[in-house]
Amino acid sequence: MQISLRLDGDCVRAFHVTLLERLAALEDVELSVDVRPAGGGIPRSAAALFQLETAIHGLSHDGLAKRVPLSALAPYRQSPASPDLVIDLCGDVRLESTRIWRVTYDGASGEAALLALILAGRTPLARIEENGVAIAAGRLGTEYGGIALASFQDMLARTASLIIAAMSGAAKSVPDLPEPAQVGGPPPMPSAGKLGVRAGKALARRIIQKIYHLCYNAPHWKVGWRQTGSRDLFELRAHPASGWQELPDDGSRFYADPFPILYQGQLTLFVEDYIHRLGKAIISAVPFGPAGPLGRPEPVLELPYHLSYPFVFERDGEVWMVPESCANGTVDLYRATAFPGGWVKEATLLSGVVASDATLVEHGGAWWLFATVRDGGGAFSDALHLWSAPDFRGPWTPHPKNPVLIDIASARPAGRMVRRGNDLLRPVQDCRRSYGAALGIARISHLDLIGMEQVVETILNPGALWSGRKLHTLNEAGGFEFIDGSAIAPRWKQRARD
Repeated sequence: MQISLRLDGDCVRAFHVTLLERLAALEDVELSVDVRPAGGGIPRSAAALFQLETAIHGLSHDGLAKRVPLSALAPYRQSPASPDLVIDLCGDVRLESTRIWRVTYDGASGEAALLALILAGRTPLARIEENGVAIAAGRLGTEYGGIALASFQDMLARTASLIIAAMSGAAKSVPDLPEPAQVGGPPPMPSAGKLGVRAGKALARRIIQKIYHLCYNAPHWKVGWRQTGSRDLFELRAHPASGWQELPDDGSRFYADPFPILYQGQLTLFVEDYIHRLGKAIISAVPFGPAGPLGRPEPVLELPYHLSYPFVFERDGEVWMVPESCANGTVDLYRATAFPGGWVKEATLLSGVVASDATLVEHGGAWWLFATVRDGGGAFSDALHLWSAPDFRGPWTPHPKNPVLIDIASARPAGRMVRRGNDLLRPVQDCRRSYGAALGIARISHLDLIGMEQVVETILNPGALWSGRKLHTLNEAGGFEFIDGSAIAPRWKQRARD
């Protein structure tokens, strides 16, 4: 297949080179480029904002937004008169009898449209359209809200993911959300004056952040728990009127990612145990009695790298754990030899992948592993990949339609999947406002080697019954239910742990 990539030759970026390299790696693809000047690119005032953000946030100078010379495209010949497919990044290609894939952001073409959406605080809906019909779509995201350059680069990376996914028929759509849709057309690019004001605010905000971190341990998470009684959150779809109890910490560490398990009649809660002075987390556990925790979480698994999301489950009479270890580029399986401790590594399920919050479920005669993957850079939370295996120990095979979903609002796992009748319900993270900002409950309507589809039925936010700005995990066992969220931890109040 002869593919022509249409891009603005007056503004060639590392993103274009990366996209071409990924396309060139596909089978039976011949590439060419159309580099005619397109006009209407990002103004110089926005480039100045990028330079300021690079300086005050210590961003890399070699990201996907980096300008590169036109000669970087020399390996790719000029576009032939009639390619089989044109991937149009500019929105200006008009060719008869040629397939054209137009990349749009909320209906508008070009990188300026993407940046304008970012500056307006909106979640861009990227679509690849052929004859006005979307063949692939994704809600693009970032963990760097408020930093225009970092957000822009994350979303360029995921745009490349979306284009590659479309080549295999993946990422065809995003689920509707149970809330009013964004209204209005694409916003205009702010004027130079408004961008100057934004730059000033960015500098002031960075100074405030530095002062805040001198006074507070941040980020700082907290775990909430309650006895479910007869109705859990999967049924309530709202915070319980009784509210939540908090698992106490000493301020020098926080607990997050709660995973309970009822084993041999004892309920035990596993958590990410993040020690601020070390800048990384271990896995700790605490037993629960009828009235709540019996003591404080104690370490059960520590490695040289950061661990979190201790996905624990019982199988074959033993307890197993798949903690998140994306800092090591692996997904590993551990077995408890002296529960709740004595963890020994049994297998590496995946390697060479930055996978977040690996979540396993048995469905349709196979085991499935869900995780978001930092595909080609970009955000950690918006590209959902699946693997399948005949046994939870493996071997694991990647889904032929990966990424099966690109959606910052519902891709990243947020806890164990549960069954309610014939429904398989999946807790998901809604990271549109920020990482872990809200919790969604999705019903999986289709899951096999053809693809995965889900319906997001509920989005639950923090509020009066769960204070803070975050809510991103939901798990239950033994008549108890657990969530987590953000907390404020003044350094002057922290108590040294024995």
